[in-house]
Amino acid sequence: MNKILVTGATGQLGSELKVLSKNYSQYEWVFADRTQVSLGDIKLLNEQLNNIQPAIILNCGAYTAVDKAESETESADLVNHQAVATIAKYAKEQQAKLIHISTDYVFDGTSSTALNEKAITNPINVYGATKRAGELAALAVNPDVLVVRTSWVYSRFGNNFVKTMQRLLHERDTLGVVNDQIGSPTYAADLAQVMMDIIGNAKWIPGIYHYSNEGEISWYEFVLAIQEITGDSCEVSGIPSSSYPTPAARPAFSLLDKSKIEEIYGIKIPYYIESLKKCLTSEV
Repeated sequence: MNKILVTGATGQLGSELKVLSKNYSQYEWVFADRTQVSLGDIKLLNEQLNNIQPAIILNCGAYTAVDKAESETESADLVNHQAVATIAKYAKEQQAKLIHISTDYVFDGTSSTALNEKAITNPINVYGATKRAGELAALAVNPDVLVVRTSWVYSRFGNNFVKTMQRLLHERDTLGVVNDQIGSPTYAADLAQVMMDIIGNAKWIPGIYHYSNEGEISWYEFVLAIQEITGDSCEVSGIPSSSYPTPAARPAFSLLDKSKIEEIYGIKIPYYIESLKKCLTSEV
């Protein structure tokens, strides 16, 4: 029985994969948190991988505190870059399949058209730079790695934008939301299914792929969509990013072109509203 290792198992994507795993009993699943697979300790990580001996690795673990990464550069680099290279090297030596999750933050946000996999990367924050370094290192050491870049991930699990906005819409009378950052959200349950569809496919074509839900929106428009579903009467207004400064700069435009993953793996991509409704009406 093939063993699947999921890193970052308590995060949004790892949690959705755990739900999904019930439909894939042909695999032996190992859901590893940061103590079982230590992305912050390379020597220990090697030992742990050798003990687990997975045939398939779904690397969902990452240092994702975007603002904190600006001051914790070494920690972010260790998890998002060095650990990824270590996992890719292990996968090559053991002939294991590796799907590594990356981010739209590898781009600088200056594009005005949807970004495909060949678009020039130019991260504008430490998080994006370490994630790009991880992509490059993984593919350099193991060209058989499959990288999936995604954006604006949310889920029923963990802390995320949708859950925060749900709470604020309920608690407040007014709410200002950034309206000059454009992209598309990704329901983690959809991304988890895509990963399993790739694993179950007869072909394995490595390289970089883009995946998010369909739709081109701002964070402000995303909140209006959440409000329409929840029915909260809070007054929501759009504000510029300059009114909400953060330690790490965010790309102003990070809409991903998904045509490659659609064509090669036949992935059907839901519109973001459909997935948002599913998330908001699903029980944990």
